[in-house]
Amino acid sequence: MNSPEKTDLTNCDVEPIHIPGSIQPHGCLLACDETATTVVRYSDNAPSMLGLENPPADQKLNAVVGRELSHAIRNALTRSRDGGGSSLLFGMAGPNGNRFDIAVHRFKGAAIIEFEPAENDVAEPMELSRTMLGRIASISSTEKLVANSVRLLQAMLDYDRVMIYQFEPDGSGQVVGEAKRAHLESFMGQYFPATDIPQQARELYIKNPIRIISDANFKPIPVVPVLDEAGEPLDLSFAHLRSVSPIHCEYLRNMGVGASMSISIIIDGALWGLIACHHYGPKTLSMAERVAAELFGEFFSLHLNALRHKTSLDASAAARTALDGLLQQAVHAKDINSLLRSRLEDFAQLIPADGVAMWLDGKLSVTGTVPPESQIPDLARFATTVAEGRIWATHKLSDFVDGAEAFSDQASGMLVVPLSQRPGDYVMYFRREVIQTLNWAGNPEKSYETGPLGDRLTPRKSFAIWKETVRKQSKPWTEEERQFGEAARAALVGVILEHSELLADERSKAEVRQRMLNQELNHRVKNILAVIQSLVTHPTGDGETLENYVDALRGRIQALSVAHDQVIRGDGGGGLIDLLEAELSPYRSETNRISLDGPNVWMDARSFSIMALVLHELSTNAAKYGALSQSGGELDVTWTIDASGACAINWTEQGGPVVQPPTREGFGSVLINRSIPFDLAGESNVAYDPDGLKAEFLIPSQHVSLRMGRSATVVQDSQQPEQQEKDGLSGRRVLIVEDQMLIALELEQILDAAGVDVVATFGSPRETLAFLSENPLPDAAILDVNLGETTSEEVAAFMAENNVPFLFATGYFDSSAIPQPFSDIPIVRKPYSEEAILSKLAKLLSGQLPRSGTNPAAQPDQPPADGH
Repeated sequence: MNSPEKTDLTNCDVEPIHIPGSIQPHGCLLACDETATTVVRYSDNAPSMLGLENPPADQKLNAVVGRELSHAIRNALTRSRDGGGSSLLFGMAGPNGNRFDIAVHRFKGAAIIEFEPAENDVAEPMELSRTMLGRIASISSTEKLVANSVRLLQAMLDYDRVMIYQFEPDGSGQVVGEAKRAHLESFMGQYFPATDIPQQARELYIKNPIRIISDANFKPIPVVPVLDEAGEPLDLSFAHLRSVSPIHCEYLRNMGVGASMSISIIIDGALWGLIACHHYGPKTLSMAERVAAELFGEFFSLHLNALRHKTSLDASAAARTALDGLLQQAVHAKDINSLLRSRLEDFAQLIPADGVAMWLDGKLSVTGTVPPESQIPDLARFATTVAEGRIWATHKLSDFVDGAEAFSDQASGMLVVPLSQRPGDYVMYFRREVIQTLNWAGNPEKSYETGPLGDRLTPRKSFAIWKETVRKQSKPWTEEERQFGEAARAALVGVILEHSELLADERSKAEVRQRMLNQELNHRVKNILAVIQSLVTHPTGDGETLENYVDALRGRIQALSVAHDQVIRGDGGGGLIDLLEAELSPYRSETNRISLDGPNVWMDARSFSIMALVLHELSTNAAKYGALSQSGGELDVTWTIDASGACAINWTEQGGPVVQPPTREGFGSVLINRSIPFDLAGESNVAYDPDGLKAEFLIPSQHVSLRMGRSATVVQDSQQPEQQEKDGLSGRRVLIVEDQMLIALELEQILDAAGVDVVATFGSPRETLAFLSENPLPDAAILDVNLGETTSEEVAAFMAENNVPFLFATGYFDSSAIPQPFSDIPIVRKPYSEEAILSKLAKLLSGQLPRSGTNPAAQPDQPPADGH
């Protein structure tokens, strides 16, 4: 085999990075035959790291590492598949007595064993990863998923910078998410050319989803011997210790990066992007931390894919809704051309574009950014040559139309949708040149050190090259967008050709669906209005003021709305007690009694949905006709788990009007009597006793489970939360100072849900004060008292000087942690209660809590949490 060619910028795209012939020095490696019987190759540092007296080549694995460890390694190999991920062993004793974390995998006839010094705590990274997965599992938008994930990973792994990097169809990429130290410049929004990550590196990212560089200045440890007897090098595609291209290491060093980690984001088998972590000094992750990061990356990919599909479905539904509305009008239109021109904005909603032009019957209509109107007739004539009876699209219009370079800043991409089978009528969608919308996100004056290969290996030079390679190009049209265009073409051609019979049939079906929807809506609206009427006409207590009556009515109607939401959201499963409280809370009063008694039962998605409907019907019937419709009425709901694991529920009313069996079975009665037997294979028995309705239900064990936690207690004379306290929160600007990222994210979510604008979140006084000195002051602030090795006293002093109200947050039981000058400042206890934090913040902003002087409200909201 000839000596390898020296790698430089002219050949790095074909560099064989999977067979580097060396590893990184933070571990060592043994390569055995396929059965892991004999060591055939090893890294040069293996003897010293493992405490071997002689080089291990050609020795039995039993003799090298001991019989017990070799047996464990061979067992681990049986769990790994050829060409797949490694099997892991944690805290295994090596030949020298030191403990190692070991990764083993089999590839191309070799059993590859990697040793890394073991860390003491394997469980902590795994538990933190599990917690992080819980934090992102409920996120429902791609933007929030990306933003929260980089912050969580930085908090978990303590890298100086964490970025999420998304690849474009042409292979270039953009930084779409970033969390960094405050003093570092931002790379957010920056683009890099496809050549920055060669194709062979992208293929490796799909095979091996995580890559670690512990020290960008590392000296490679050679694998001995480099070639086997057949003259082949050792393929390290799936090895975590695999050495790294010197080109990439120089790139990192030029950026000042000392260590990095990359986690692949793989969607539908393709590389969507990377999670890139940078540290400005050496940094080695333990195997447990690496596995936790890899698991987070896999879950992130799955969740991102689900959100992308949801976004696609939402976009498709919106496009089809717009198209359906257009078609319904078009069918009845006397002048179809005038209608289409008047609905150009609806066409613009079908496909994302910067501008839309309609060339119809020789007349032009436009909206948004389009080429000069004098050029559009020429584009329409060009369309007749490429879009006969089908759509046509390009993101490089200047490659097809002479003179298009002159307006490429306005339209570099075009998608043509024919409006009829007659050539000449088109809707043309336009997209601007991509570089017109991009800006370098870093410091333009920032300089980077360069290595032997020059300034090409810096972020600044990469960005300049990217702009050069995409001149006169727009963002490409996706296959989905082309499908929307084709759907619009087919539908509009049908309208213009007056396929009235088919369209009339579709209208008939739509009218049937609309009538069914109207009937269901009519039933629900009548039900809701009847309940509201009963609330309004409910007799008031002796001496009750009009103001109290209005407040109580407002609270009950608000609770009714919450109960309605609970029904709508019933596909997620939930607690029986939570559902009962949500349904019955509108009917609590001083003149009736509601008692709930039973264990903490959790219902799965199906039973939760069914019981939401059943309990809703029972509750509203009780309020309209039963025990809750008059003073002195009583309702007792009890439930137990029987020996089979099924949940038995008893609903008993008394003290209401005399009960008479219904003369006919309405929709509500059908729900109560049949839903549980039909949908859950359970039981429903309803008895119309004159003294009060009694109902018994049995939910089979496969739909319920018993959970630790609170049991129900009597609920009576409950007062609704005073929502008006929180009315002033929406749109208010609040600053958070909290050094625990997970706690900060939880607080952000609580405030965001209440309409509060979280202007910034910081973990140190220095970052906070720097921000406050350069930006408008917030309306209020929430300050964690203890911030690691310091406190928020400096920030509190600044707030006091500038008359900005603030709360202290603490997990300590007493107030000893509060700085003495601020002993009168209101306190909220951690862990945060949504009700407590929002209520106290609302009172603070409305002036009900003092900013100085004695503060009677600075009392614990709830039991303290561990930590600060």
